[in-house]
Amino acid sequence: MANWKSGVCLLLILGLLCGCSDKDKSNKTEVPASQETGEKYEAPPFATSPFDETAAEGENGVLLDTSHVTLGYVAVSASASGKLKFQVVSGDEKYNYDLPSDGTPVSYVLQNGSGTYQFRVMKNTTGNQYTQIYRQEVEVELQDEFQPYLRPSQFVDYDENSQCVKKAAELVQTADSELQAVSAVFQYICDTVAYDKDKARTVAAGYLPDPDETLETGRGICFDYAALAAAMLRSQGIPTKMIFGYVSPNEIYHAWNMFYTEESGWVTVEYKVDSSTWERLDPTFSANGADSTFVGDGTNYADVYVY
Repeated sequence: MANWKSGVCLLLILGLLCGCSDKDKSNKTEVPASQETGEKYEAPPFATSPFDETAAEGENGVLLDTSHVTLGYVAVSASASGKLKFQVVSGDEKYNYDLPSDGTPVSYVLQNGSGTYQFRVMKNTTGNQYTQIYRQEVEVELQDEFQPYLRPSQFVDYDENSQCVKKAAELVQTADSELQAVSAVFQYICDTVAYDKDKARTVAAGYLPDPDETLETGRGICFDYAALAAAMLRSQGIPTKMIFGYVSPNEIYHAWNMFYTEESGWVTVEYKVDSSTWERLDPTFSANGADSTFVGDGTNYADVYVY
């Protein structure tokens, strides 16, 4: 599971970042001049991922809400003694998450798009052994492929009152387009958040980021950078993935983002944004002065988990 491995990412990336300035402004984003359209970017209504207890089904203390799967997420609440896991299975893809056992509702994205999903809640028995306490299979037909990446989730945690959401809304006020909105958010993160080497050394397994905390402290690890970028962009209606995977040539386990717009023409660091396709953003490397060995055309990035 990606959040188990995030500590590996942080320790490996430390060696790269130790030799870099926290704020190397020579690596700033190149943003195109305004197209002077006379129109400003207007974010769509805020997208949420609520848990609907009245629509939920379950047993053994588990309540599973699948009433919003067309919107790209599933929500679950569970009350039990001991540790719980929530598993999302679609085809050959399997995602395992830590699930709160105190009844706190949590939402999870449906990464594989439309299709058959199995949802399983498992309870720890002994050591690393778990037993299934609830299972449900659901046929999912998404409204569109972007729905999972427009909403809050366990890994990208925010709401309409979050400070990162308010800051994102402020940043995009002068944007003429989606791409200008992306560039404003991306540049702000690169300019204000520094890599936290101490946190990288001490972060515990199962760590989950708090985008507002990253915004407030101005420090974070790759998981924090990616979660903050995703929260800010999603809140402004721009589909944004948070991805864990490996970056060559050193096979660093790392977190970054991809976003989608129908526009073209924006260049960030060394890679070009093409029209009508998902494009890659790496705020951790960009903010901390990594060279094009690590921030290039995307061919050295190997996606493993998507959130």
